Amino acid sequence: MKSESATERAPVYPSSQIAVPENPLKLGIETHCYSGAVVIHCEGRAMFRSQARSLANIIMEVLPATGCMIVDLAGVGTVDGEALGELVMTHMWAEAAGHTLKFACPTLAVRNLLDATNLVSVFDVYGSVPDAMAGMHQEQILSC
Repeated sequence: MKSESATERAPVYPSSQIAVPENPLKLGIETHCYSGAVVIHCEGRAMFRSQARSLANIIMEVLPATGCMIVDLAGVGTVDGEALGELVMTHMWAEAAGHTLKFACPTLAVRNLLDATNLVSVFDVYGSVPDAMAGMHQEQILSC
């Protein structure tokens, strides 16, 4: 039998020495049958550029298949400037491709930031997901 030497084994550290970074934003996808829209629920205390980039990647993968998407920001405490830039670029991409991208339920801090940066005039922002779906449905009726 071969004995295992100390150098061949993985080191064991006490849990107090391991720093595990907290994931500040979790993304969950929930599909709704109503109007064929996909709703992405975002959860976390802050959205930074890297999280917004992950969100943008999901949007760019899923949106072409459905044509309609709502980003639910109810669980996001704040958004930094670079994340806003990512969201603007993603919104511009969606519009240029003929897709519908709406934002719903921004927290007060996020809504104030959208107001201060005048992005409420760029994004379609709704107070709730059902309101965003109703707005999407109304647009579909008007485009027929």
